[in-house]
Amino acid sequence: MPAKRWIVVAVVVAGLVVVALAVRAGGSGTEEPAADSEPATIEPIKGSDVKQVTLSADAARRLGIETARVSADEVIPAAAVLYDASGETFTYISPERLVFMRKPISVDRVEGGQAFLSKGLPAGTAVVTVGSQELFGAEYRVEED
Repeated sequence: MPAKRWIVVAVVVAGLVVVALAVRAGGSGTEEPAADSEPATIEPIKGSDVKQVTLSADAARRLGIETARVSADEVIPAAAVLYDASGETFTYISPERLVFMRKPISVDRVEGGQAFLSKGLPAGTAVVTVGSQELFGAEYRVEED
């Protein structure tokens, strides 16, 4: 596996550990979470292997979720691009506040911190630029042992 893929895998694994710790810890310890409040709910999307992740406002704040919009010429921040174990590219989109889902994309090139897409997302779509690894961990319910 090329060095770049090892780095990507290491970043994804680190993100999964962070989300597991954040979900288990329930925040910084100074806040009292509601007893019946879940930090994230996961719902399968019919006809696909993708799941919708809905965060509580507290969970989104703790994870530091940030988004940006796809430009008219299909350019997104490179930070929004993730790679799976086989090297395929995807991003997390946010169709509405606190709702996220994994979306496959095709990257033509990355230049100057920007990813130029060859297919994938309509202009104006909100993509996650900070917190994607944590969403991936939540989607797959990765927790520490």
